[in-house]
Amino acid sequence: MSHHNENKTHVIGYGTYALVWLALVSFTGITVAVAGIDIGNFTIVVALLIASIKSILVLTIFMHLRFEDKVFRMFVFIAFLTLAIFIGLTFFDYSFIR
Repeated sequence: MSHHNENKTHVIGYGTYALVWLALVSFTGITVAVAGIDIGNFTIVVALLIASIKSILVLTIFMHLRFEDKVFRMFVFIAFLTLAIFIGLTFFDYSFIR
């Protein structure tokens, strides 16, 4: 049985980090701006969508998820999909109760 011990160093340039930081700040500003607009229940949907995009950026760039094995990325995707389903069902139920 062979063990693959891959200790590769992944170098991401400072420009990429700066762009991701600007994107995260921009998305935060968009979230704050959308919260001030009265669009009903879609405010939460837009906020969760923007938060999902921000988490994908952090996972892929800062946590180096894009350099991991395909199986590990699939497990992370399934975990987030399960979380999204539960959050979606909770807010769907909540919007009918009010």
